[in-house]
Amino acid sequence: MLKHVYRLMIELTNGRWSSVILRRFARSRVSRFVVPSFAKIYKLNQDEMEKAMHEYHTLHDLFIRTLKKEARLVDKDENSVVSPVDAVIEDVGSINETSEILVKGKSYSIQEMLGSDQTVTKYLNGTYMVLYLSPSHYHRIHSPVEGAIVKQWTLGSKSYPVNKIGLKYGVRTLAKNYRMITEVNTACGHIAIVKVGAMFVNSIEKTHQGMHLQKGEEMAYFSFGSTVVLLFEKGIFKLDSSIHTPKDIRIGEKIGVLVKDNGGA
Repeated sequence: MLKHVYRLMIELTNGRWSSVILRRFARSRVSRFVVPSFAKIYKLNQDEMEKAMHEYHTLHDLFIRTLKKEARLVDKDENSVVSPVDAVIEDVGSINETSEILVKGKSYSIQEMLGSDQTVTKYLNGTYMVLYLSPSHYHRIHSPVEGAIVKQWTLGSKSYPVNKIGLKYGVRTLAKNYRMITEVNTACGHIAIVKVGAMFVNSIEKTHQGMHLQKGEEMAYFSFGSTVVLLFEKGIFKLDSSIHTPKDIRIGEKIGVLVKDNGGA
């Protein structure tokens, strides 16, 4: 019963006032009373948490928890691309000539997602990957590659659910929701890391400073479960043979490799 309540609260509510109320509750001291039940229902791995359960004074603190350093190992291969989040890989595919991708049977426009005709051009005929974070997942986002940040920008105003139901029945959620986009130039070409909000505007917080990213370095966190979309420039990414959909993945695990090609930069 409680799991259904949490799911309704976190995954399916997107109204302006209900989002404000839920956000205030999650950040209030009162919410500490639901921390143990939330951890139990969603089967959170307490052994990997940096803090003991009683040290999380609000539900929000639990959502944005950090992990012990040894809890996630980053693949050491120089050319590897790693998962930026603990998530489920929901879809992988090609970006077509009209900038569209097909996710759960629905078409999404990369041009609309990125909000820039100039930026989208380099990703035509490239590869996309959609990673969904549920409330049970670790909510911090790490860099999948090493490279220089070209630019970072935000788009959108309101956020709708980005779980399986939201992706299937929502209205262009990946392209319309509030999102923070980081474009990174690697040794082989460009990657766009699109962090998609799930509930309210301020559900994504940037933590990284500077203009260079190391592979596995923390970039930001989600206040609630959400989605990350990775976009790879044409010809620079080769998917690892172990990747299928749906697939559970953790930060630092290899999802593919970067390759130098005429489509790279």
